[in-house]
Amino acid sequence: MINPSAQGWVDKFFSKSHLLNTTNLYSNKDFYCKTRETGFIYGHVVSINTREPLLMDGWTSEEVSKVALLNSLFGIYQLVEKNPEKSKFIDLAFDFYNLMHPIGFSFFKKILPSESKAIQLEKIIDSRVQTNDNIVSKNFSHIVTNALLFIDVLAFYNFLIKGELTKDYVQKLEEIIVGVVTLSLTIKSNKSHYDDLLIKLFETSVRYTKFSGFKISDLNALNFSFLENDLEKFYLMDLAGMAIWSDEKMEKNEVAFLYDLGSILKLEHFYIIESLTVIDEFIKKYRNDIPYFNYSNPIKHFYDQTTQSVVMLITRNKKRLLKELTESKDLVKLLAASTTRELDTNEKKRMKKQLLDVCKTIPSLTIFLLPGGSLLLPILIKFIPQMLPSAFNENLDQ
Repeated sequence: MINPSAQGWVDKFFSKSHLLNTTNLYSNKDFYCKTRETGFIYGHVVSINTREPLLMDGWTSEEVSKVALLNSLFGIYQLVEKNPEKSKFIDLAFDFYNLMHPIGFSFFKKILPSESKAIQLEKIIDSRVQTNDNIVSKNFSHIVTNALLFIDVLAFYNFLIKGELTKDYVQKLEEIIVGVVTLSLTIKSNKSHYDDLLIKLFETSVRYTKFSGFKISDLNALNFSFLENDLEKFYLMDLAGMAIWSDEKMEKNEVAFLYDLGSILKLEHFYIIESLTVIDEFIKKYRNDIPYFNYSNPIKHFYDQTTQSVVMLITRNKKRLLKELTESKDLVKLLAASTTRELDTNEKKRMKKQLLDVCKTIPSLTIFLLPGGSLLLPILIKFIPQMLPSAFNENLDQ
């Protein structure tokens, strides 16, 4: 089983033949539609299109997004190259990100020259998915951040076709996306709190453009002339449809806007209808699982989402965690006491300090050391007795 947070997961992905299923792919549109079916375009991945089934049980949303990004990059590479090779793909993907973000960019500083290209690519993909350092903002913004990951796929396609990546390609593409989404939201007669949220999420997710700096009145104010392929146009149409869908209503002016956009992009009417139909079906099917539509109580949503992540981390690291905990008698006593009474201020400080010291020794638990990570400690404290072996519970009883 692949662990997308463990070093070597890229090589394992390829060794297990978990490659994009290209059996029924004959064109860019086939690739795009198959990718859209997985939810990658919408920022909520529900499956990964591979030749062999890929089990994602126990994966975090970030881990799913990392594998989905790798699979999509390799998928577009398969369509361009007649005889795709894993090693050549990894070299090209690394070269591509070097051009997209020259050496010296934050995530390249983590790369060691002695590491294999596959491991270096793992670190780059990890940084592309994890765009926020603050654990709270990361949890709230990842739905839009992940939807914008398809920009990487479009830029990689551009790189493969032309053999280079023009300096301003990504910025121009992002500017058009931001402009289209802005107009999609502003044409609504009544904005919902979801629309305001979507604006905030875009502000935290775009990498090259200031979302709040866009003040445009209509589509004609945007420069669509540099768009060269259908993939870019399909993507713009779907993002516009997703923004308009947010209030679950389709007003006449919104329909007119989408048809105007389709006309500018030179897309046939049937594709516009198909785009809206697919969006409607996807969101209705997965609405309860998509973070964007569960913000009526953001604190509760944050707690529910992070509780699942904490339980998974404890489960993965329970042997190491048990070893570290049993070496700290004072911490065991404090944990035991916390299950029967409210700890005083001094005891809480001691327990927090000792728990953070334990987390420092286990790489996967360093999430608790990030800004805002201390908010997760109560969840960790609550689930430690439940998730660890009975021997630990007996120690707590004592």
